[in-house]
Amino acid sequence: MGFEHKSVLLWETIEGLNIKPDGIYVDGTLGGAGHSIEIVKKLGEKGHHIGIDQDADAIAAASERLKPYEDKVTIVRSNYSAMKEIIKEHAPEGVDGIMLDLGVSSYQLDTVERGFGYKNDAPLDMRMDQRQNLTAKDIVNGYSEMELFRIIKDYGEDQFAKNIAKHIVRARAEKPVETTFELNEIIKAAIPAKMRANGGHPSKRTFQAIRIECNRELEVLRDTLDDMIDALKPGGRLCIITFHSLEDRIVKSSFKKAENPCVCPPSFPICTCGNKSKGKVVTRKPILPSEEEIEENKRSKSAKLRIFEKI
Repeated sequence: MGFEHKSVLLWETIEGLNIKPDGIYVDGTLGGAGHSIEIVKKLGEKGHHIGIDQDADAIAAASERLKPYEDKVTIVRSNYSAMKEIIKEHAPEGVDGIMLDLGVSSYQLDTVERGFGYKNDAPLDMRMDQRQNLTAKDIVNGYSEMELFRIIKDYGEDQFAKNIAKHIVRARAEKPVETTFELNEIIKAAIPAKMRANGGHPSKRTFQAIRIECNRELEVLRDTLDDMIDALKPGGRLCIITFHSLEDRIVKSSFKKAENPCVCPPSFPICTCGNKSKGKVVTRKPILPSEEEIEENKRSKSAKLRIFEKI
């Protein structure tokens, strides 16, 4: 199966980056290079593009697609958490734009053996970087009931988190939970039948929670946002597409803090903390996909794009 991934909010992101032909741009979640190829097409002879992804399949697909532009593209297999070091190595003066598309790619969801989805039976894996040791199976079978409850509640925002954690622990006491369908059955048993009937797939939230934990998704995002803003040249832009409220909240509050970092009490007539603004939030409200895009690609439904511009 080819690495297919419909790029969400593609033209909105390209416009948001405000691309200069001689600029340097970074895609921290390269995927199948859907966004990257449109960025590269806008670059002149002096322009350059850096693509980062931790998934070997994505790197292979993106390298193939970007081959016609290889003289102005650098591809790095890494997590975007290493953005600071990667930019320091390839663009020490800073960059003109950075983008992240935080969704799991359609390819990852649809490649059954990767164990991301709950609609096909597969070993519990969920690693975006297969060089990593920790898998979803390790989390399901190794975390304490309290830890499972915490991640399902915090990352899955599931009201039945306590019961799901309890059922997982009870089931694994008899035998290890090894596949997505085994986990599905456990989750189903933990949710009242009348709630299952109208709340979408019962496993959706728990699978999201385990995937986020397995790949440290929120941690990496939270820890890297300041580095990305700092790496921008004046006028440079950071565009981030999120797919659930947890990511969006982190991006929104981080952008707000970068725009107005003052910690002085509101009663102070002038700022004495000395914290200076790094730029401005371009999107007061996030940019959402059009109805046409949602119609064409159901997975874009929850996408939100936020943009920050460096002073």
